[in-house]
Amino acid sequence: MLRVVRRLALITAILSASSCAEPPSKEMNQAQGAIDAARAAGADKFASVEFAAAQDALKRSEDAVTAGDYRQALSHALDSRERAQNAAKMAVDGRADARGHAERAIAEVATLLSRAQAQLKDNPRPLKTPRSIVVDAEKMLQEARTALKAEDYPGVTKALNSAAAELQAALTEIDAAASPRPAPRKH
Repeated sequence: MLRVVRRLALITAILSASSCAEPPSKEMNQAQGAIDAARAAGADKFASVEFAAAQDALKRSEDAVTAGDYRQALSHALDSRERAQNAAKMAVDGRADARGHAERAIAEVATLLSRAQAQLKDNPRPLKTPRSIVVDAEKMLQEARTALKAEDYPGVTKALNSAAAELQAALTEIDAAASPRPAPRKH
């Protein structure tokens, strides 16, 4: 029985030693491929922390190969591949979430703009400030739609920076101008 245990221990030691006798090139190449796929999915923008961790793990794997520690290199390469795959998945979700937020912001401003335009059309008073806000909002909305087509979701936010709040203020001013003024009271 003791002899069988010794043989199994010897076989395990030989297999372990032989499996780490050379650099884990295959695993490192897989990790690099996963990093490239994650970058293509937008992980550098939408999952930057996990993407950077994947790149860092690959760098540590390369450093371990240079130091001759192939077991550690293998461990880091596998970690890098897993992190890159996670980053790619996170990027897909992050991109969809960012697009949804951008589309909702555009829809909100477009709705407010339409209301303001309709109310200005029906109001005979020369309301300079609300009209100026509407003109500016039209430009901002166009810039936001261009950014959305280019998948520049932060650009959408930048383009619509204050448009919704300004349009709300313009609508309040238009409503106030359209309301009939109370007749003076007679004493």
